[in-house]
Parts: sequence; C-alpha cells; structure tokens
Amino acid sequence: MSESADRATEASQWFTVMTRGDIDPADLERFRAWRRVPENAAAFDKVKRGWEAAGGLAERPAIVSLTEAALARYPAKPAGARPMGPSRRFVLAPLAIGAASVAVAGGALLAWQAREPVFVTDVGGQRLQVLPDGSRVRLNTDTKVRIAFRGGERRVVLERGQAFFDVAHEASRPFVVEADGARVRALGTRFDVRHDTAAVRVTLLQGRVEVRAADGRQAVLSPGEAIVADERGLSPPTPVNAGEVASWTSGRLTFSGVPLRDAVAEVNRYSERKVVLDAPESVAGELVSGQFVAGDVENFVAGARSLYGLKVTAETPREIRLSPG
Repeated sequence: MSESADRATEASQWFTVMTRGDIDPADLERFRAWRRVPENAAAFDKVKRGWEAAGGLAERPAIVSLTEAALARYPAKPAGARPMGPSRRFVLAPLAIGAASVAVAGGALLAWQAREPVFVTDVGGQRLQVLPDGSRVRLNTDTKVRIAFRGGERRVVLERGQAFFDVAHEASRPFVVEADGARVRALGTRFDVRHDTAAVRVTLLQGRVEVRAADGRQAVLSPGEAIVADERGLSPPTPVNAGEVASWTSGRLTFSGVPLRDAVAEVNRYSERKVVLDAPESVAGELVSGQFVAGDVENFVAGARSLYGLKVTAETPREIRLSPG
C-alpha cells in the first residue's frame, strides 16, 4: 500500500475516534501529534469533507464540533510525543434491528417444516423475518433464503445475497446457515453472512460461530472478526469494524477508507439505477469515507462529484456515468 493510502486509512481511523463522543485523553494527545504533520492534517480534512458531502454530518450537527470540543477539553501536553495511530478501542454503534415482524402463516412449526418457506427481497428491498424459534433474520437487497427446520437442527439456506441473523439460544438445537457449500454453526449469537457470486463472507458481532468450508476446513470466529470461504477454502479470520459491515441493517452504507470503485459497486447493489465510474485508476482508487442512505444513488453521486472533481457525462433512467471533470 502506498504512503498516501496509508495516510488516508489512518485519517479514516482518526475520524472514527474523534467523532464517537467518548474520547480518551491519551487518544487526544496521539491525534494532536499525528495532525501536526501537514499531510496528515490535509488527509483528515479530506475525510471530514467526504462526510459533509455525503450528508452524514448534516444529520448530526453536533458531530461537526466534536473534534475541536474534545481538543479544547484537555490542554495540550508539551510537544515531543511520538505520532501514533489511534488505539484500537472502537465503539460499535448499536444496530437497529427494528420492531417490525412478519406474522407466520398458520403459526404452527409443523407447517414450516412441511413447506420449507422461501423469503425473497428485490433490489433495494429489505425484510425482517421472525422464525418459529424467535430468531430474527433481516434480508438485505436482492436476497433469497430458505428455512429448513428439522428435528434437532435449525437450518437456513442463503441462496443469494446477504442476511443478518439474531439467533435465539437453544443449546439442544444448533442454528446453521448454509451458503454455497459453506456452513456457519451457532447456538445464540448475532452475525452477518454475505453470499456473492464467488465467495461467502461471515462477520461476527456477538457470541461465537464455527465456519466450515466446502473442503472441510473450519475456524471459530470471535466478535469483531470476519472470514471468507471461496474455492480456495477459508481465509484466516481478520479483525473488522463489524458495525460498518452491518450498517445496512439500519438503512445506511458506511465507508471508512474504501476505494471509490468498491464504494460504487456497493451502492449499486441497492438500486436498479447504476453508477458507472468511467475514470482512471488514480481516481477509482481514491479512498472514500462517508455514510449514505442505501438506494440513494443521487446523493452518492453528488458527494463523489464534490469530493473528487467528477462530472456526470451521461444519464439515463438505468445509469449515471461519472467521469473526471
């Protein structure tokens, strides 16, 4: 990774720390030392402008002043502290699961077992489904799941898309999610499973899950870890910001230091109207930080135009093409 990319990643991490509302004095000193470097200060300001362009700061006016207020709360110590990255003490925002539920036709577990119900969402849609055992499954955009509860096992097949699982604890009946040969086993926990064309990604927020790939290899995840199962087997578990991964459950897409090309691909999952990025790698690789309403393509385009100097070169009911200005 280049020095500028490293600096952009650090800036995104510092923005998360400095706007969370419960800032440690030691982090303030590290931030002061880090921001004394002009290039670091410029990178931090760019991240902030990205949130402003995305409308993330407009919805929470107080966040604009959190950084300066925190710096003013504690007087600076004498210069000389080593520039350091933020301590890894991120606070995960509570995930809004929602109060809505869907009534089970007939209300009988036997009926579910007999018909293996299937639930589907369209592009841009979401659905919260309460299962017979009290577990909750939230389906993301363009998702299909099949429920197969049988005797001693509660099984859900994720045929495509992404789903967030809030599992009711039943020690005698494990809860299993299957997706493209991968098998996720849990007793009582909260986790996200995303099934793309070539890979299945599992992110754990709470509890413990065992992930087994099609080739038999397996791993156990701890909260705040993710793992990918694909044709090569299992990746090593890696630490992630699980709150960002699951931000879609509250209708938001949160990016912290994500390449623009990847942010465009994620935004496009939620809309029939696609963003087409017609730009060189120097632009497509720029890192994006911000929060967007899932499905609000126009808002994302406005932020990209403002921050990266792009312009709309073609626009139809099916796509918006972005190119360098």
